[in-house]
Amino acid sequence: MEDGWAWRYAGYDPEREQLREALCTLGNGYFATRGAAAESPAGGAHYPGTYAAGCYNRLTSKVAAREVDNEDMVNLPNWLPLRVRPAGGSWFGPDGCEVLDHEVVLDLRRGTLERRMRLRDGAGRILATTETRLVHMGDPHLAAQRLQVTAEGWSGDLEIEAGLDGDVTNSGVARYGDLDGRHLTGHRAGARGQDTGWLSCRTSSSNIEVALAARIRVTGTDVRGQPPVPGGRGVLRRLTAAVGGTRPVVVEKVVALHTSRDPAIHDPLNAALERVARAADVAGLLTEHATAWEGLWERARIQVPNSVGAVLRLHLFHVLQTLSPHTSDLDVGVPARGLHGEAYRGHVFWDELFVLPFLNLHLPEVSRALLMYRHRRLEAACRAARAEGRQGAMYPWQSGSDGHEETQRLHLNPRSGRWLPDHTHLQHHVGSAVAYNVWQYCLASGDTAFLHGEGAEMLLQVARFWAGSAVWDTEYERYRIRSVVGPDEYHTAYPGADRPGLDDNAYTNVTAAWVLARALELAEAMPAPRRAELFERLGIGPDEPERWEDVSRRLRVPFHAGVISQFDGFGELDELDWDGYRERYGDIRRLDRILEAEGDSVNRYQASKQADVLMLGYLFPPAELAALLARLGHTLDDELWARTVTHYLARTSHGSTLSGLVHGWVLARLRRESAWEHVREALLGDVADLQGGTTGEGIHLGAMAGTLDLVQRGLTGLQPQGDCLRLDPVPLPQLSRFSLSLRYRAHWGVDLALHGGRLRVGVPDSGQDPIAVAVDGRAYEVAPGREVTVELPR
Repeated sequence: MEDGWAWRYAGYDPEREQLREALCTLGNGYFATRGAAAESPAGGAHYPGTYAAGCYNRLTSKVAAREVDNEDMVNLPNWLPLRVRPAGGSWFGPDGCEVLDHEVVLDLRRGTLERRMRLRDGAGRILATTETRLVHMGDPHLAAQRLQVTAEGWSGDLEIEAGLDGDVTNSGVARYGDLDGRHLTGHRAGARGQDTGWLSCRTSSSNIEVALAARIRVTGTDVRGQPPVPGGRGVLRRLTAAVGGTRPVVVEKVVALHTSRDPAIHDPLNAALERVARAADVAGLLTEHATAWEGLWERARIQVPNSVGAVLRLHLFHVLQTLSPHTSDLDVGVPARGLHGEAYRGHVFWDELFVLPFLNLHLPEVSRALLMYRHRRLEAACRAARAEGRQGAMYPWQSGSDGHEETQRLHLNPRSGRWLPDHTHLQHHVGSAVAYNVWQYCLASGDTAFLHGEGAEMLLQVARFWAGSAVWDTEYERYRIRSVVGPDEYHTAYPGADRPGLDDNAYTNVTAAWVLARALELAEAMPAPRRAELFERLGIGPDEPERWEDVSRRLRVPFHAGVISQFDGFGELDELDWDGYRERYGDIRRLDRILEAEGDSVNRYQASKQADVLMLGYLFPPAELAALLARLGHTLDDELWARTVTHYLARTSHGSTLSGLVHGWVLARLRRESAWEHVREALLGDVADLQGGTTGEGIHLGAMAGTLDLVQRGLTGLQPQGDCLRLDPVPLPQLSRFSLSLRYRAHWGVDLALHGGRLRVGVPDSGQDPIAVAVDGRAYEVAPGREVTVELPR
């Protein structure tokens, strides 16, 4: 790495190629393309994939003698195909030639991918190639390639083939192999003029039209060629040029992509053809693209030295490629695996809980757009609740195009080969995540119009769902929420039970109480006319707030052995022989699959996949969490919380990339010397593919954004409030020096820096009002153009 801005892979390693493809994905928020070899089709080591945000299609497959429907983010036509060969010879590529040199460089500063190769064919001829690639951050519909080819020690004709390939499927995840993956149909292709080929098709059930146009030009000596020719499900342009000596052959390919989801176009094909016709050459596009990235880096500036900073910058790069300013114009959510692959089928889970807190303070317009994705699907969530006989909104655990529950009803255990029932749709806590994100966005942005409008509608409907889900239990004299699944995901039923679901999941109940309390606070703070209008339109009865108050104070939180129970009965489950399983299997992150393959079930054991109870320490600062438990009638002191953390640390397999992040965040405040082990796991989760092959199927966007927010909020204790910025720093020895720039409400470019045990807060001299800052309970006012430095306690 050069100053942490270049990510390099030297040598060709087919076994790691798909990991590199995912980590070298280029995107702009509208679409993204994996960093696959342009000269290689899908198969073996390679999987080229292009995905447009929000472009889904539904197919029915027959699995385990059952018909199952799955909605997928669609792999769109491949715009990368570009290959060369000596006339009459074999196509050059790392799989069919001797690899003399091979290097891939991801330039984070400029947002480009460069692939450099020196290859020798069976006849001894050597070609040196350099491919430069971009997906335009300024114009979200453009992408480009430039290939420079030089012959070493020989001369002759070079044949060139470049085009668009529509014969693609969703086949990037092996365990989905039994599912139908052919989403595109109605292929048409043609040429316009001498250098431009086009391809159009549509998704088979959602009927989204997709069109690409590619302008292909070659410079060099004695260039000969014909216009692009359609064939099969694609279009190709073939050319020949003389190669040899010092003058290289240069191929430039500029591509435009449009779909029928785009606004202000007549049709996708004409839009793509017109856009590619007026696009600059590759040099001009590179300049425009680099300028757009420069502005984006400035808005999301975070500086951390050494190798940790390099990983964080890579994480930020992929967050910004998936959720860029262009996202604010789209109807899309936060895809858990980015736009980088097909794992989780491109669905939207709860990952915005880990993503939006970072975006709120840099790109609040993007956060607002992502919340609007949820608001547009609020009616679908209300219909889902009514279907269960409840009021309010029941958001789906997995969401796609229209807000219906997209969680699969069967999932494959690749270790046993068995298809098993999937009950994770019972993770109704996703609704609390939506409400939490509304609240946090509004605190950071000061967007009162959204809070009293779309935000209030979502938050109040989630509150109604929890109030209606809570059932009074005379034995406990508490309200209970039954038949749910918590963030752990391992436990979906009690041992031997004939129905899925668990009772009184602590995370679910405590966050439900928080939502109900915020609903009451919001209703009280809203102007009376707005409150009356909103209550009437949503059908909120006059007695409902009273029930919200009652439930928010008397929801049950179970305990056992002096700790908070993950759910009612967790302490009665068997203990697992953790040492024995580690000795037998080594990596036991996916303990659920191991036990099922043995004919056992993780439901029988005190074993968690990831943080569940401890998620409460991630969402809420210590004082707020203690106040929340006090509202529910419990005293949460340091000793109880420390015992709870210790208890679950010893019983968690960390089968999710989010687990290390949450545990590191919690331990930074409780047991600082133990935090780094978990923070390091979160940092390396995708870079080192710690989950054993999953990153090649798509990066883990929540974990990437969460590591950025760990620096931004976790280690600074930053809490945007209505009256001030509150800070309570807890630097780790390995992360004790960093700086960042953020946007707080109307204040752009607020600087935070931590170094040498000192915290500096600065406000740019731009005519803004002073900012009130509270550090460890001490109040400061920072005027524009001034800064304050606070010595932190040792």
